[in-house]
Amino acid sequence: MSSRAELDALARDLADEQASLDGLVAALDDAAWGLDTPAAGWTVLDQIGHLAYFDAAAALAMRSPDEFHASLEGVATAALAGELDDLTLGPWRALAPAAVLAGWRANRDDLAAAAAALDPERRVPWYGPAMSAASFLTARLMETWAHGTDVADALGTHLAATDRLVHVARLGVITRGWSYAVRGETAPEGRVRVELTGPSGAAWTWGDAQAEDVVRGPAEDFCLVVTQRRHLEDTALETGELARHWLIRAQAFAGGATTGPNPKERP
Repeated sequence: MSSRAELDALARDLADEQASLDGLVAALDDAAWGLDTPAAGWTVLDQIGHLAYFDAAAALAMRSPDEFHASLEGVATAALAGELDDLTLGPWRALAPAAVLAGWRANRDDLAAAAAALDPERRVPWYGPAMSAASFLTARLMETWAHGTDVADALGTHLAATDRLVHVARLGVITRGWSYAVRGETAPEGRVRVELTGPSGAAWTWGDAQAEDVVRGPAEDFCLVVTQRRHLEDTALETGELARHWLIRAQAFAGGATTGPNPKERP
């Protein structure tokens, strides 16, 4: 279990990641807010609206699990009807960009307040299995960074990489089994060691030094692959066959099985 200090540090990293994306969109004109992003049918405004909706849902899950559980039926019904975007994005799409940005900022503040009062040993309900407090905040940071990458791609720029990516990389490592399970597959026999270089030059490693295979390279590239923002072939990652087998289906987030971009499809 995480300590209070560890959870607070993670919450600060989440807030810093949110502020980094805020800095990318704060001065955009209305035309830029309407640009298409790599997510089919989603504009820059939709990306921020998505984060705003789920940051509010995350605050509710931490503060009032019973109310959060009560909201799940509506989400499930909308998803089955193919109307999830109408539920989660519809109200945001009706607003001007400045109002969307203000709403996201307010929901981020509410999320931060809920995280500050969260018991580090509590499990938090979500749309899949309940998560530990630390994993829950890590997932919010991962979502912020991944959707921020979509926004940066739409704007033709780059979201500055920081050592906050260690949280995303760790999540990518521990979801190796999930990446197979969500597809109804079983991971092949063998261990994979992960050796990454963080943006600051720090060395991040996970796994046994005697593992059957290894993936090594820039941490940012690894994070882009496990969040399905880049194809493995478009990165500087080095892998053997076992690691490649994992990374071409890697999925560090909940929900149904999805596939990332094809080679050369994204910048």
